[in-house]
Amino acid sequence: MSTNLPARRHWSPVLRWPHGMALAAWRYMWSTTPVHRWVMTGSWAEDAPPPLPLGFDHPELQSWEDGAGPLLHRIYRTRIAASPIGARELIAELREDIDKVAPTEFATFQKADGEGPMREGDEYVVRMPGPWDGPVVVAELTETSIRLATLEGHLEAGQIEYRAHEDHRGVAFEIESWARSGDRLSDLLYTHVQISREVQLHMWASVLRNVVDLAGGKMHGGIVITTRRVDPEKIPRLDEEPSGLSASDRRALAKLARRSPTVEPGVLDSPDPSRWRVDETIEELPHEQPGDPEPGGSWEVAKRMMDDYQLADPRIAEGIFDPASPLSGRDILLKIHYGPLRFKVGVRIGEAREETVELDGRPLLRYGWSYRTLQGHFEEGQMRYELRKWLDTGDVEFRVHGASRAARSGPLIPRLGFRLVGRTQQLRFYRQVCRRAKRLTEAQLETERARASRRQVVA
Repeated sequence: MSTNLPARRHWSPVLRWPHGMALAAWRYMWSTTPVHRWVMTGSWAEDAPPPLPLGFDHPELQSWEDGAGPLLHRIYRTRIAASPIGARELIAELREDIDKVAPTEFATFQKADGEGPMREGDEYVVRMPGPWDGPVVVAELTETSIRLATLEGHLEAGQIEYRAHEDHRGVAFEIESWARSGDRLSDLLYTHVQISREVQLHMWASVLRNVVDLAGGKMHGGIVITTRRVDPEKIPRLDEEPSGLSASDRRALAKLARRSPTVEPGVLDSPDPSRWRVDETIEELPHEQPGDPEPGGSWEVAKRMMDDYQLADPRIAEGIFDPASPLSGRDILLKIHYGPLRFKVGVRIGEAREETVELDGRPLLRYGWSYRTLQGHFEEGQMRYELRKWLDTGDVEFRVHGASRAARSGPLIPRLGFRLVGRTQQLRFYRQVCRRAKRLTEAQLETERARASRRQVVA
């Protein structure tokens, strides 16, 4: 890679780093921009990096196969209201000089060779403090997007794309990346120590704020960051299909199949509040038109996330299951995180049912399933996820209904912990599941609108 930058261009950002890092840290702590971060469990089928354009090649390309650790599929998104320029004009500004939106107090985009507007095949270096420099190459340019690929020496291995589109609400701008850590040390810093992750988050959030300023508009709705993590065992090696489950997870799921539920079917259909803690939480989801669910609409998106067990925050409760197994009767291994502690417990899904009923004189389409705790869990009980659509108005709701109590058998320490702090965490979990149902549905619908807009541009 050609990196013969003039000495002044090479050292000027370095000289700014001490002051710049202090300024960046100050802005990070006192930023008033709402930043909504959502983490999901990814899959190779949905989150694999897109193929590079036909004919594109570079001798120093650092693709996802060269990386280490999990693949992280991220979308950083914001919306620009009252902008005097459109999506094409905004991308044209970035192609003219992408450094316009860099957080220059601690990072800068420098063209490795030559001057002038961005062209396919151009190489850049993102200069940051310490060992963070990132060489990239322009892989693809369209009127509304810029796609970059990492080169050897970058902390990450993968691709990143800037893009913009317009709708009746203004200009939507996104930064989407598909990347693994460049090597094992980078993976340690990013995945475990998490230094790189916070630096990266602040950098791209700063870029989005600068994009809004460049467009001359106002940020609407803050910044939304969705992360879908694909663990190493789900990433294929060469021409092999990814297994999707580690050997230890397969053994744990096999053990769950031999465990019985802690309560019998039907026992909690009408639970006695004096013996069980009964909770119900309802969250409104994005509206649809009256009648049957819209293709690709709120109902379908939320239903898919329910069945994929995406509504629980994987940083708190990660659900492991065999995706090839039928939903009804499926065993799920829950990895519960509480501070530094980790617990593995099991649940089993009952029958999944979708039906149209009349409730309070109104037609209601509802879909849902319950899961019951298995032996060895620190709880006894049942939780039901239910999706509802009022067919006369188009209102869509997500409902969580739980009935539980502390387990009377099983490992002692988890049961004691649940009796001490479990109730607080349980109520927090219900609220988080409902909140994620709404926010993740909104984010996915926005992603689908962006894809539809890009298809129209291409057509």
